[in-house]
This record gives sequence, C-alpha cells and structure tokens, in this order.
Amino acid sequence: MCGEERQPVSVFSSFAPRLQEAIVARLGWSSLRPVQEQAGVALLAGANAVVLAPTAGGKTEASMFPTLSQMVEHPPDGVGALYIAPIKALLNNQADRLGLYTEMVGLRRFVWHGDTDDAARKRFLKEPAELLMTTPESLEVMLVSQRVDEAKLFGDLRIVVIDEVHAIAGSDRGAHLMSVLERIARVSRHDIQRVGLSATVGNPEAILQWLQGSSKRPGQVVDPPKPESRKQLLVVHRPELQLLARDAARMAEGQKSLFFCQSRATTEKVAETMRRAGTTVFVHHSAVSREERLLAEETFNRGTADGGGACIVCTSTLELGIDVGDLDRVLQADAPDTVSSFLQRMGRTGRREGQAANTSFFCESTESVLQAIALIELAKAGWVESVPIQERCWSVLIHQLLTMALAAGGITAEDAWTHLSRVPDFRGINREEFDRLIRWLLSDGGLRLASGQLVLGPKAEKRFGRKNFMELFAVFTSPTSYTVATTTGQPLGSLNQEFVDRLVDGVSSFLLGGRGWVVMRIQHDDRRVFVEPAPRGKQPTWGGYIPQFLGKEVCQKMREVLLEGQAFPYLDAIAAEALVERREAMRPLFSKRHAGIEVKDGELRWWTFAGGKINATLRYGLEAVGGDWKITTDNFLVKAKGEGITEERFSDALDRLQGPEIWDDDKLWRDVAESLPNYRLTKFQPLMPDWVQQEVVSSYLLARSEAQVWTLQEQNQPSHRSR
Repeated sequence: MCGEERQPVSVFSSFAPRLQEAIVARLGWSSLRPVQEQAGVALLAGANAVVLAPTAGGKTEASMFPTLSQMVEHPPDGVGALYIAPIKALLNNQADRLGLYTEMVGLRRFVWHGDTDDAARKRFLKEPAELLMTTPESLEVMLVSQRVDEAKLFGDLRIVVIDEVHAIAGSDRGAHLMSVLERIARVSRHDIQRVGLSATVGNPEAILQWLQGSSKRPGQVVDPPKPESRKQLLVVHRPELQLLARDAARMAEGQKSLFFCQSRATTEKVAETMRRAGTTVFVHHSAVSREERLLAEETFNRGTADGGGACIVCTSTLELGIDVGDLDRVLQADAPDTVSSFLQRMGRTGRREGQAANTSFFCESTESVLQAIALIELAKAGWVESVPIQERCWSVLIHQLLTMALAAGGITAEDAWTHLSRVPDFRGINREEFDRLIRWLLSDGGLRLASGQLVLGPKAEKRFGRKNFMELFAVFTSPTSYTVATTTGQPLGSLNQEFVDRLVDGVSSFLLGGRGWVVMRIQHDDRRVFVEPAPRGKQPTWGGYIPQFLGKEVCQKMREVLLEGQAFPYLDAIAAEALVERREAMRPLFSKRHAGIEVKDGELRWWTFAGGKINATLRYGLEAVGGDWKITTDNFLVKAKGEGITEERFSDALDRLQGPEIWDDDKLWRDVAESLPNYRLTKFQPLMPDWVQQEVVSSYLLARSEAQVWTLQEQNQPSHRSR
C-alpha cells in the first residue's frame, strides 16, 4: 500500500521450510530475538562469527537454527556440525535441548565425552549423527583412536560452534582446541565455518580473529543492543565467615539460590554453616563426586520435596551456562576476580518475567567490599575484561607434537611444523625455535626418531603411557588424587595427595560435600580414603599455591573508590561504615608529597593498586635499582624492608625505574626469569628445556612492558609526584 511503512523481512523466511514449521508448531515461537535475526543472516551468508548475548539470551538457537537449516537442505555425509563445550556438564545440560531441535527436523545429535559408554560410541561410528556434541579433549581422543576413520567421519564437516568461547580463548585449552580443529580442517572438503558464543567478552574482534585460524571466510561480530534490565545489588560486610553464612541462610530461606565461593575450602565451610541453620544445601565443586554434583543439579532443578527453598553452594563450576532451572538469587562469598565472572553469575537470575537480575555479596573483609564495589561500578560503565590472545603457547605445542606423533604412528618435523604454524596460538614461535625444541626433545627422550619420523620417546611414554595414554589427552595438569568413599563404598569425591599425606587413620577429619568425615583407613596402593560421618569437620587445605592475580583495572577502580567521595546505595550499613573508615585511613597517604607511600614499623609500603602481575614485576625492578632491600608484593601494594630505607631513598629508586635502562636490560630479566620459583603450571614442564620453562613461568608471573608503561604513567601524574 502506498505510503505504508515496510516491515523488515525476518531471516526466519530464509530457513528451510521444515525448520520454519517446527519452530512454530513444536516451540510455539512467533518471532526471533534480535541476536537470532542478526546471527542467522551472518551464518547463512557463510561468515565466521562471534555471537554475543546475555546468559539465556538465545545464543544457542542463534547458532543452531541456521546450522540445522543448512543440514536439512543439504544432508551431510557423516558429521555436518560440531558443538563444542568447555566442560562435560554443559554438554549434558544442552543435550536435551539440542536433541529436541535436531529431532524436530528429522536429524540426530550424539554426545561424546569421557562418560559415554563404548557401545554407544560404536553405534555412532557405524552410523554418525549429523550433530556431534563434544569437548576439546574428547575430540582429540577421537583423532588418535584407531577405531575412528577421521576422513570418513569429518570429511563433510561444515561448521563448528564453540559455546562459552571466552572460557577457553587465550588459554591452554583454547590453543589445544584450535590445533585440533586445524587437524580436522585438513580432512574436511569445506572451509569449516567457525562460530563462538559468549555472554561476556571485552575484545570480541580479537576473539573472532583468533577463532578464524586458517579459515578464509569473512568474519562478523554479532552484538545487538542489549535491552536495559533491572538489577538488584547488595554488598554486606560481616567480620566472620560463619556470620556471613548465617545471614546468607536467612536470605536464601524459601528461595532457590546459588552461593558462589572463591575456594573449595570456603564452599565446604559455608555449606556446613547453612545446613546447620536449616537450609537445604547441595555442594558443587570439582572435588565432589560426579554422582553428588548431578544429584545437586537434578534435585535443585526439580525443586525440593517440601516445595521450600534450597541453595547450591558452589565454586566456578556453575558459572558457565549449566541450567539449574528457575533461580531466585545469586549469593557471592567475598567477590570474584573479574567483571566477567560477576556478570556471568548474576546472569543466572532475572530470566523470569518481572524478575530483576541480582547478586548479594557477603564480604568478610573491607578489601572484599572494595573489590565488590569495583566490579559493580566497572560493569555499570560497560567495561569487561579482554581475553588475552597468546601466540607462544609452548605447553600445548609440545602436547600436540606428542599426540600427532601418537595418532599417526610417527610424523616428520616438516609435517608437524606445517600444521602447527597454522595455529594462532603458536604464531609467535619461529622455525628456528621449533627446530631447537625438537633437538632438545630428541636428546632428552621426549621424542625419538624412527625411520626419519618423530615418535614418542621413552621419557614421554613413561610419563603419559598409562591407561592407553589417556593422561596425555587432557591438557590440564592432573594432580594425583585419592578417591573418598564411605566404608560401605558410596563415592563422595576426591582429595589431593598433599592433603591425604597429612591424614592419620582413625584420627583425622575433614569437610567434603558440606559434611564432616573421619578417616577410617587410607589405601595408598589404589589411592582410596575410606571415611565415616563425623559430628564436626576440620577445614581441609585444598592445595594450590600458585599466586592468583587481580587485574590492573579492577585494582585501579578500587583505588578510585577509596579516593573519591561517592556513596554507593547497595552497601549495607556495616559495609558503608567500613568503606568510610578505609577512606579516612588511606586518603592522607595520597595527599602527601610521595603519594601512596608510608613508612610504618620499619617497613615501607607503596600502595600502587596496580594488580598482582605488575607489582610482582616492579619488585624485581626495584631490587635492581634499590640495593639490598627485601621486597614483597600483593595485588595492591609493594612492601620493602632494608637498612636505612626512607621515603626519599625509595622515591629516588622510583625515579630510576622511569628510565629505560632497567626495562631494556635483557640480561637482567633473563636472570630474573632464572630466579623465579619453578611453579608447575603445566604437566608438560618436565619435557621442556630450561629456556622454554623459564619463558612459560615468567610470562605467567611477570608483565615487563606493562610495568614499564604503568611506572611512567603513574609517577608522572601531578597528583602523585610534586617534586
């Protein structure tokens, strides 16, 4: 009609008719969300894409509907689409949804991970489903297995969808996945389309470039405007964990909630306290047995028998998109380390009509109160951490050398380099360095030559050969653990060996699954600990001594909160009072001639709020210019002790740090790298030459260029230096 406004055509009309009918008839949908419209256009046009939308915002359908549409119109020979999740629990959680979507258009999906039984795998290999759901590690196992004809299975693979892509990009698992995908790309007759799904990432363009790998397709970030939604935030401060847990139990009463904790030890203690307060509590962390975790998810999803409230006390295991049904509240012990984690966790709520997304922080210290405020204010400003993209991922390069040699019964160095040089995470490693590594592995026994091909050497076979090399396929370090079971054989979870080594039969007790257990006997030959219920439990020391760093931006925001006078309406009275007290104590330090520096009890403190990695780097720079000082650091400050240390002398040292001499001194930083603690960051470290091992450890612990830039910016601010 003349003058009538034309409505935009929905991408829905471009879907295969069978899919259109199913969406309307089976799902009852009358329209698509903006993210599904935009992603549909991009994916049907053949683009690689990063698709961004809040938790429960429709990302799965945004990627799956165009994928299914194309497979309906052009059925694949073998697997046509891969759906990859970072954890098994997310695969299991999505299995029913993707099973429905495939079934309603006459296709099939298959879930393959470590718990999939052998008979089901054989049926799948004989008659593959069009959609394969798996993890990066299981995908590698398939490539190595003699039973899998990879060319037949993946020869017609068209698309790979990676869920929660922010959780693996920039990590060893991300490098591993990209390498495995490049191996599959060699056998597919298509330029495999790559799609990453995420709720929170600060640098989607960089993630897209990483994700593309060797693909020649165009790329697109799908990030439609997000509608404003109500948020309910509360920051509570109590001086003791038991008081926090008790107050959290009152808040959780009659509701379904998740209570996130920053450690397994805190998880156990909170769960025990809440259970004593009468709350129905489930515990969910990586040391709790799979059976217990599934019971928590399923029972919580169905609701408790009496229809009352329940709380899952968990670590980050429930941060990703695992659906535990309608959720009333998210509770948080202290504060997570990143804005991304905060947003992921808060996004578990606010899904019902009229419900506000919410998070209540229960902070034991003033520092945690400040951290919670910083996360909230950064999120309100629209800031989220960028995922660091790596280009020199040595540990996974070594891992892939071993697995490729194992899969093919040997591989030439030339073929290995041809493949590995295509992986984004290895692009910073040049051919000369690669050849030097190969020479080392051959001399050290990690690899050996057989008829001109690289095969596993005796050192690698001894370390990873047990159980048909299954230990080799998991990229992460797997510390020796002991299974914990009741004396009747009921599995309860696991404990690290360092903890078990301190247990005494019939005497020691500990918390696991939120309950106290007493040790009855330890069987070291098959690594089992048998226990019986104890009336009281002692908090276990859950291992893990590698430093955990806060980022610079979060720490700088904490300083800003301290030095400005803004009031925050989401603080309870005790938290607000704690903030006032900390401001009164800190502000005078930043109004002095040497801002942020104080000398107290023979110790000089420099409150940088620069983040743990920069502070750790500043330590070594100061030791080089400051003389015989003993320097320690954390996320917020640099502490120095030494003969005759004064603000003037320390300030002079800071002046010298502004010059390029220290930062450009490669020998100094090589010496620093050699002196660093030999933290075990990857289980492939024993196969690394010293020069690689030092680079791996120093890249985790130090930030040389960032520290130099920060020093120049910080010390030249007029408010900080008025000399």
